Amino acid sequence: MSREVGAALNRDIDVEKTEQVEGALDAFIEVRHAKRVKEEGDRLQEELWRESERRHAQKRRSEIREEWCAHHTEQAARLRAALEDLVRRHELEAQKLGG
Repeated sequence: MSREVGAALNRDIDVEKTEQVEGALDAFIEVRHAKRVKEEGDRLQEELWRESERRHAQKRRSEIREEWCAHHTEQAARLRAALEDLVRRHELEAQKLGG
């Protein structure tokens, strides 16, 4: 099986076939482009939604942190008042007993 060097390179180009292939490629590219643009639009909406969710979650965490801060501040005040009353009571009892 001997072949001439360069025999695989056919110099006779079928112009009609080439134009058909180019047309098919152009159509394929246009369809993919339209699909990509449509998907990117969807991606943009999804990204905007995720950003909105992130901001909402951050706001909620901040609100919860503020609520816990208020709870602990109020609880400390309640405990302080209760313990001060308890300390006074014990001091009075000690005085009654001669202390």
